[in-house]
Amino acid sequence: MKTVRYFCTAVGRVQGVGFRMFVQQHAIEKNVTGWVRNMEDGSVTMELQGPEAILDRLLDTIKKGNYFIRVESLSAEMCEIIPDESRFQIRY
Repeated sequence: MKTVRYFCTAVGRVQGVGFRMFVQQHAIEKNVTGWVRNMEDGSVTMELQGPEAILDRLLDTIKKGNYFIRVESLSAEMCEIIPDESRFQIRY
């Protein structure tokens, strides 16, 4: 499977509702590496790296959210892969 990396921005009810932990939990379950971070404008940005098909499934999960999380829009664009990245982290 081809490894890719996406830079994503999520907008909606994505801060103060456990969104970063939600993304991290699902990324770790799928062996996806990268990071997630709250932005001052209320959005959340992230970089996700892994097999393309797995990232597509992860993005679907993120779009669906849960009872607390409401993603109104999720943009994703390919960016440069980071070799030897080994974990997923929440950035502050």
